[in-house]
Amino acid sequence: MGYQMPAFRYRGKPLVYFAGYKKHIGFYPGAEGIRTFETDFKERKYKFSKGAVQFPIHENLPLDLIIKIILFRAQEI
Repeated sequence: MGYQMPAFRYRGKPLVYFAGYKKHIGFYPGAEGIRTFETDFKERKYKFSKGAVQFPIHENLPLDLIIKIILFRAQEI
């Protein structure tokens, strides 16, 4: 847990945080994770901010993109 959200840790450091909301799932890979995949988010029309991306609850999770982000974050750590 971190920031009152569940998180996955890798080598003792936070890998990604996530949280469920009424209309979306918030995914928090950190600022560099967002910057690196900003083009992907725009192409898929996901809302995003400096540290988070929103996956609409009515769509399947983009597992291919989530895996790429997690691998990027693991490399970063």
